[in-house]
Amino acid sequence: MRHIPGLYIAHDTKGRGMYTAEPIYKDDIIESCPVILIPETEKDRIHKSTLHDYYFVWPAGGIAIALGYGSLYNHNKDPNAEIIFDLDEHEIVIQAIKDIEPGDEVLIDYTGGVRDHELWF
Repeated sequence: MRHIPGLYIAHDTKGRGMYTAEPIYKDDIIESCPVILIPETEKDRIHKSTLHDYYFVWPAGGIAIALGYGSLYNHNKDPNAEIIFDLDEHEIVIQAIKDIEPGDEVLIDYTGGVRDHELWF
């Protein structure tokens, strides 16, 4: 796992989230998170567990649990970071798409920009 210095977990009204104590600039790699790949055949088990709220749909099939801070980034329709799936390295990369100021939460769009996709929360 690789991540920039200054990332920290904080609690707010939504629960836990990832924040930065240092400035992050557009295009910076915030974190590279190895993943645990779970086959599609085991997805129902995940849906019946606490991990349900923490998995990613893996583009090559199945689902993935991101290690590191990967599963703790919160959703926002106007994110300041994006998810990049590195299929060769089995990693999820979090990259800044805007400058992020110290004290700001790092936010991703869980829908990948598909605005009509309904979220479960």
